[in-house]
Order: sequence, then C-alpha cells, then structure tokens
Amino acid sequence: MTSRNLAAALRPPSPRRGWVWWLPLIAVAVDVLAEFAVHGREPVSFMLIAVPPLAAATRGPWGTALSAVVCLGLEMWMAARRVGHFGEQHHIAMYVATLLIGVASVALSWQRERTRRHLIRANSVAEAMQRTLLRPVPRRLGPVRASAFYEAGEGGTLVGGDLYDVCETPFGVRAIIGDVRGKGLNAVQTVAAVLGSFRVSAHEWQSLSSLAERLELSIARNSPAGDDGDPELFVTALVMEFPADGGEVRVVDRGHPAPLVIGPEGVRRLATAPGLPLGLGGLAGREDDTTVHALGAGEVLVVYTDGISEARDADGVFYPVLERLTARFRGERAPAPETVVSFLRTDSQQWSARSDDDDRAALALSLAAPAVPISARADRSPP
Repeated sequence: MTSRNLAAALRPPSPRRGWVWWLPLIAVAVDVLAEFAVHGREPVSFMLIAVPPLAAATRGPWGTALSAVVCLGLEMWMAARRVGHFGEQHHIAMYVATLLIGVASVALSWQRERTRRHLIRANSVAEAMQRTLLRPVPRRLGPVRASAFYEAGEGGTLVGGDLYDVCETPFGVRAIIGDVRGKGLNAVQTVAAVLGSFRVSAHEWQSLSSLAERLELSIARNSPAGDDGDPELFVTALVMEFPADGGEVRVVDRGHPAPLVIGPEGVRRLATAPGLPLGLGGLAGREDDTTVHALGAGEVLVVYTDGISEARDADGVFYPVLERLTARFRGERAPAPETVVSFLRTDSQQWSARSDDDDRAALALSLAAPAVPISARADRSPP
C-alpha cells in the first residue's frame, strides 16, 4: 500500500451515518423540547450530561469537545430561565460534572481515533503481506486459465496456513497448493518459506520431484526453530505442471487431498502417488513419484485444502466435494475456473453449520485448447 493510499485510509471514513451517530443530536433536541414543554418549571437540563460520552462514540476529539461546550451552554441557559437557579449549588455541581465528563469524553474519543488508525495500519500491513505471499492468480498463463480463492480461518486475520501459487516457467505452467500444520506466526513463516522457494525453484528444476525436494529443503532451512518452533511441522502439498506441449497434467502429491477433474461426464478424482508431507520427507527414500494424467480442453482441474473438505454441517457430515461438484457441473461443457471457484467457496460456506477456524483455499485450472487429439491421450506414469 502506498503512502498516498495509507493517508487516504487514515482519513475519517464517510459511510452512511447510523442511528448511533444521531444519538447526541437526538438527546439535545429531546432535552430542549422538554424544557419548552415544562416551561422551565422542572430542571430537565441534567439529561445533557450524557451527551458528551455519546458523542465520543462516533466523533473525533474536536466534535466531542464541541458537544460538551454546547451542553454546558444549554445547561446555563436553562438554569437562567428559572429565577435563582443559575448559581444554585446543584446546578454548579452539574456544570462541573458536565465539564469533567466532557474532558474525559474528549480523551476517550482521542483514544478511539488512535486505536482506529492503529488498526487501519495493521490491516494495511496484513493486506500487503497477503498480497505478497498469496498474490492474485492471473486469469491466463500460457495455455492455462486459472482462478483461486483464500480465506484465513482465524477471525480478523488475512494470512494463515494455506498457500497456493501459479507461475509460467520454461517447463510449462506450474502450480502449488498446500496446507501448513498449525496456525499463527509459525505457519505464516512456513508459508513464506515454501512460496519463496517455489517461485525461484520452479524456474530452475526440470524434474517435478526435484522441485518438491527443494521445497522440502526450504522448510528445513527456514522453519521456526528453538523453543517457539514446532517439532512436528509439516506441509501437505500438491505440486503440478502443465507442459507447454499440453494435453496433460503432472502431479507430485505430498500427503494432500488428490485433485479433481470436472468434465462433461461429471467429476473424477485423479489417482496420485501420495508421499510424506513436506518437512517429513527425510523419513522416506527419495524417488520420482510424479504421476501423469490426460487433461482435455475445457476440463477443469480443482485442488483445495482440508478447510473445505472438512467443513461440517449441523449433523457433523463433512462437505462432500466430489458429489457437490458433480451435482453442479455434470453435463456442463467447459465451465470457467472462476465459476468453479465461486461455487466451491459459496457452497462450502453454506454447508458449514458454524464459523470454522480453519483456513480455506481452492485453485481451479483448465487448458484453453488441446495440444494433441483427446483419443491419443491416456493416463500414464512417467518412465
């Protein structure tokens, strides 16, 4: 966020004024009308003491101070309408109370404005961090169309433990989606390490398995260590590649939910060779676990994190991703990735019976045109 945008954000907002904003004015109007209604026979000016705190809830320090001065003046004017009341002891106490409450209200208003500015700055930093870590996915990269969404599970946060990215490389379009075990700053640090490594290594390593090993190394080198670190830190992930000569997708599965493919005949789940999650790869031998699958023009590859598949309804039933996508897109030819992502986001949220604290992310990708005849393609494993 630029300094100009930040300055604009820090200016007092100009939304539609709600009923709370009008309360001080209503209180003053009611008190003045009551004064004329009783013709000065009853001391109704005491109600004005409550106006400065009401003003502090919606106005800045100067507006709050003005409300205190106006109320003090009205109290004196109303007291002067009754002979002998202006300097009466109870009225003097009321003037002093209004003055003290006005000063306190100004201080509260100043603190509220200070807190608001601090929150705006904090949200601006969080938004910049989110845009740096989870950059908006381009709608088109080479032969691939893409769309994605992300929602942090912890209320009020913009960045969590889910990650995704898509980039165009000399080896084709490559994509990643992952889910960090745990939450908080350690998870965000791990997200930054994995995405930073992916954005560099995806352009350098021809083998998709070698790319996954580099991501594994980035976790070992950059994950939080010491007393604050998580000894069981790992990241489930899918690393995918759409070769430039097209017609297929290559997948390395590191313990993540397998991809789904939406086609004219429904939705199918791709068979992968699941390995240990990133961060635990040292517990197993290294081998090329890439699987290759045919992908026709107009078919949409969908990957997601468990924040979607583990959303529960009121009966505790998990969100059935494959069945819900099948019901929505069966028979539809070449749905747009944006349409698929929008449906998955809205439908899974409506399915959930409560506000889940897990992050949710989904990525949809499709080939714009086939590179080889569909009849010549078949699922196969690399030699």
